[in-house]
Amino acid sequence: MLKIDPAITTIGLAAVMAIAGGFAINALAARPGNDVAYAQSAAAAPQWAASATGRVEPKDGEIRIASQMPGRIVEVLAKTNDKVQAGDLLLRLDDQDIYTKVAAALAEVGVRVREREEEKATGLALDRRTAEDAVADAERTLFAARESFDAAVRSLRANSGNAEAVAAERTKVASAKAKLDVARASLATVNAKSGMPNFQRLESSLALARSELSSAEIALERTRVRAPTDGTVLNMIGKMGETAVPSPESALLVFGDLSGLRVRAEVEERDAAKITVGQKVVVKADAFPDKQFEGAVTSISQSLGTPRIATRGPRRPNDVEVVEVMVGLDGNPPLFTGMRVDTYFKLDGASTAAATAPSKTN
Repeated sequence: MLKIDPAITTIGLAAVMAIAGGFAINALAARPGNDVAYAQSAAAAPQWAASATGRVEPKDGEIRIASQMPGRIVEVLAKTNDKVQAGDLLLRLDDQDIYTKVAAALAEVGVRVREREEEKATGLALDRRTAEDAVADAERTLFAARESFDAAVRSLRANSGNAEAVAAERTKVASAKAKLDVARASLATVNAKSGMPNFQRLESSLALARSELSSAEIALERTRVRAPTDGTVLNMIGKMGETAVPSPESALLVFGDLSGLRVRAEVEERDAAKITVGQKVVVKADAFPDKQFEGAVTSISQSLGTPRIATRGPRRPNDVEVVEVMVGLDGNPPLFTGMRVDTYFKLDGASTAAATAPSKTN
């Protein structure tokens, strides 16, 4: 009796079952409205032009603020998550030595002003002198306004002041800046006139003394770390007693505008041509597995670079270069700055609302 190898029997049965299954699928797909036919048609029509890893940022990016000069931190007036306005004092360095220089320079200016008054001026020389005095007065007014504003902010942070006082002092600073701009414009107009005479000896001495005073006031202002715009302190790094160093690697705080969010995505070079400004985007995050967030491409870098965001899954080859693409997110999504996300770029003409981003895999 002929014996059949069991392995051959198993292979034959598997082949028969595969063929039968293929016929069954084809028969089901031929039926209108069938789920299999829908799945096959969906697979044949991809929704995404490209995908990329990205990182969430504030609307205008994170701002790492370092000190402009070395010094010991003597006062920290803001903490992480504080919402502040442009110009608010956030941190102060030791400034006692500079206050001494300001006082000495101010006294020297007073002496030089009295000496200059002994030299009479007429015509264009008098116009220039008047304009210079107006600029000097405006600079002193602005300096005093900033000092009063900082004192009001410190009182508020110490719970001994009120927001109304800070707002009033903020208005005074803005007014003083405007008057200084007007005075400087007037001086420039006067200096541009033809036939302007040379400076007299005592006028030159006064100009030098005023320059020393301005330099001392500028040095004092550099001991203040202020909010560059309206926004939020994302992370206060500096601590009282530490020594601040004017270096980008030694930031004292991280600042950003959280009124909106964006994603900095790294698109591989091979997909760069598929991305356009205004293209619809869907963003997925591990922290929100059942949600997807929508947005649009706002800008595309015109140069390639090495990737800076670690990717999930298989290790990315070292020779891959990427293009940075900025994606503005719609609304106010509950994402955290610094969060890593997956970004999916829509094909032209595809509906963002009807699209569903692929499931994320680790």
